[in-house]
Amino acid sequence: MHTSRTPMVAGNWKMNGDLVTNEHLLAALRNTLNRSLTSRVDVVVCPPAVYLGQVTAWVGDTGIGLGAQNVASTGNGAFTGETSAAMLADLGCRWCLVGHSERRALLGETDELVGLKLGQLVQAGIGVIACVGESLAERENGITGEVISRQIGALLESMRAADPQALVVAYEPVWAIGTGRTATAQQAQEVHAQIRSQLRQAGLDADGIRILYGGSVKPANAAELFGQADVDGGLIGGASLVAEDFTAICRAALG
Repeated sequence: MHTSRTPMVAGNWKMNGDLVTNEHLLAALRNTLNRSLTSRVDVVVCPPAVYLGQVTAWVGDTGIGLGAQNVASTGNGAFTGETSAAMLADLGCRWCLVGHSERRALLGETDELVGLKLGQLVQAGIGVIACVGESLAERENGITGEVISRQIGALLESMRAADPQALVVAYEPVWAIGTGRTATAQQAQEVHAQIRSQLRQAGLDADGIRILYGGSVKPANAAELFGQADVDGGLIGGASLVAEDFTAICRAALG
């Protein structure tokens, strides 16, 4: 991890939680994630949209940032069931995921749609965590670089309008999400270096943009992954639902 970039650990709760369970998790995080940690690591939690209000109240003055898991690709209007970037900003969201592999694979989100969502967040002043990654078949066919390049390329126009400090890329190899399989630190570093090179070639502040790794990150492997030159933290799934594990991963980001 480059010392000039503040590490980030973002917890993606996915479609999990209820009012009582969330309260217990948030109370535990308030006890373990103190200001000395959140002042040196950008810690973000991304609950389901229906619990954003609850989480806002609980994170309070902890320094933990509130993030959403998704956003509409348009502004307010006749789009039943959608949530606009303006609404997320109104709720105090500082960050939002776009292009998570599950939405790409299960809900058919295209590179173009992800780019539109990124643009909406930039206009609303919300930080973006843009997810990219290859499937197992794509990795086995040796086209990881090509897939990542295409996914990043579709986002570059919207990225150019963003503040580098509010723009994060998350590399999540699809084959390592929720499977218990993890890319080796070297595999992660190779793809992260490629992403940073592409951002630099596109004229962006590549050294100022953080690149997170996501894919079965646990306390046991976090330090090695985060120790790589171009890995600036993690996008955490299952482990973000366990306060002790999530806190340990946040501490690992300090190096």
